[in-house]
Amino acid sequence: MNNLKYRVGLLFVFLTLFCASILLIRIINTDPKTLVVPISETFASVSIPFIHTKQPMNNSLDQTIQATLNGSQENYGIVVHNLINNENYALNEHQVFQSGSLYKLWVMATAYDQIINGVLRENDIMKQEIPILNEKFKIATEDAERKEGDITLSVADALYQMITVSDNYAALLLSEKVRLSNVVKFLNSNGFSESKVGTDGSIPTTTASDMALFFEQLYKGTLINKEYDEKMLDLLKQQKLNEKIPKKLPEDVSVAHKTGEFNSFTHDAGIVYTPKGDYIIVILSESQSPLEAEQKIADISEAVYRYFTK
Repeated sequence: MNNLKYRVGLLFVFLTLFCASILLIRIINTDPKTLVVPISETFASVSIPFIHTKQPMNNSLDQTIQATLNGSQENYGIVVHNLINNENYALNEHQVFQSGSLYKLWVMATAYDQIINGVLRENDIMKQEIPILNEKFKIATEDAERKEGDITLSVADALYQMITVSDNYAALLLSEKVRLSNVVKFLNSNGFSESKVGTDGSIPTTTASDMALFFEQLYKGTLINKEYDEKMLDLLKQQKLNEKIPKKLPEDVSVAHKTGEFNSFTHDAGIVYTPKGDYIIVILSESQSPLEAEQKIADISEAVYRYFTK
């Protein structure tokens, strides 16, 4: 029995050495290049877990803005439109937001439309008592910035104060003069179907899409006419409230824009002029922390500027 085991073992060793010799001879006579075996063949029957790796970004406008928004808790409506190459980005562009002071853009355009048609003149003097304005525009006493006295401004001065420092009583005085019913006509005739000025005492509302359309028409000179659209752009470029879209941009970059704030809402919308091309940027937001949203608007604006001017 032991003799049989010995013979079997000896046979096994012999066969092993024989196979090894044959394999060695084949390797010696083989082109070294053929020794590289495709990984897919080597592990064809082996299950390998997939390892996630970070893929290089293609630097699209969409990715640029989404990266900036990452982790944000605020609600945003955004439109970015490059006026040279038509590259676009949109997020919740048809979502309705309370407009805050963005409604003043419509009042400005209606006033210039009436100036063109001879209904209004820039040197016309307007005067009204503050309590009457508060009552007419349904501003509660506890919410009123001013409760007594009166306000007297020329149309030109009211336009300047309403746009550049967003003066609310200059806007109310001018709104009374041009009449909100005419502002409604302006919205309807220019296709701003998602915006309401609040003729019934309700709060004005708008969307990022309508705001972008406003600035596109203004830029192209098709809102009223080229001459007066340029006047409005010049006025918007004199904006003094620059803590959002222009905040992180180079000082020599021109921005024609208008801000809007109301309770939890904070917005900015306008046109950024750069040597590599102009673009519209509209950012509407609703947040429990408007100051954080304001900072985020500045961050988004900076990211978009860097993307378009890289």
